[in-house]
Amino acid sequence: MKPYKILVTGACGVTSRSVVRSLNHSAVFGGKCEFIGTDVCNLEYGIYEGLYDKVYRVPYFNDPSYRPMMERIIAETGVEYAIVIPEPEMLSWCENPFNVKFHRIPPKFGRSVLSKKNLYDNLAGLPIVPKYQILSREEIMEHPDRVGLTYPFWVRDFAEGSTSGKGSFKAESVAELQAWATINRGIPAFMLSEFLPGRNLACFTLFSNGRLVKYGVAERIDYVMGKVAVSGITGNTSKGRLLNCPEALDVSLAAINAILAKTGETMNGLVVTDLKCDASGRPVVTEINLRHVAFTSTFASAGLNFSECQMLILSGRADEIAPGQTLEFPDDNIMLRDVDGLPIYRTGYRTLEMGESFGG
Repeated sequence: MKPYKILVTGACGVTSRSVVRSLNHSAVFGGKCEFIGTDVCNLEYGIYEGLYDKVYRVPYFNDPSYRPMMERIIAETGVEYAIVIPEPEMLSWCENPFNVKFHRIPPKFGRSVLSKKNLYDNLAGLPIVPKYQILSREEIMEHPDRVGLTYPFWVRDFAEGSTSGKGSFKAESVAELQAWATINRGIPAFMLSEFLPGRNLACFTLFSNGRLVKYGVAERIDYVMGKVAVSGITGNTSKGRLLNCPEALDVSLAAINAILAKTGETMNGLVVTDLKCDASGRPVVTEINLRHVAFTSTFASAGLNFSECQMLILSGRADEIAPGQTLEFPDDNIMLRDVDGLPIYRTGYRTLEMGESFGG
């Protein structure tokens, strides 16, 4: 049987590699795939890790040479499928598809959620987004009285596709807000949003022609090298767990459906809704990602393999997807990850008591 030739963009990134590991973990596709990676290759570790059969260095998606180079790579490698990870690149593919099979997210939907501002503006008036406002650097420095939120609140960059808590800071006072704006001179305007003290959740939702195929909810507890970021958020979870949380799904679907009602499109593909809980524990939407996030391989380790399901749909084998929209996860599960180690998923987790040991 010939291998499934799969193009993975953003190949050197943590999330793309998590997708490849999930497919290698798959009982259906493991050992039957040829992975061709493309990336700007700023993170060179992914080139030499050994997950891909071949990795091409390519320009950013908006470079004039990007499209002809990608067309050449697709033609010379014979790839049939693609998993597109960087969000601006995904939106570009959705608006101007290449001649391969990939999960095409509705392009108007994608444009509506790519930045936090677009997302929040489209959901304005609904109780599922935090209170927010946009202020320019000039307004923050010269007219701090225009702040309409109660301290503390989050101040951050809201550019399209920004990730890993870029420019994020919990401002406790006017002085801290102005200091942060001064430090981050490269950000022309900031989003101020309500501080939500509760759990940090990610809700995976996989759709096929308007039908919800699978979903899963994860909680981010701590972040890799969180101490080096003022916000404590680096974008890569070091400790988390999988949850049984239908409420997170309900809020995620409410947000997705509200935007689809405006765009008039049918949902397709995989998106991950980020949510933060308020003081009462109610989930509030903070972001919708047009892609997998790094929890993908943890879900696969637990038996809920979103990458496998995507490939079954793309290869015309959707009838082989296991029934049920999600799995029931044990309450004592844990995901642990470090800078130079693969994610560990295990059940039966508890914190060791002082003086207690683990192992033989």
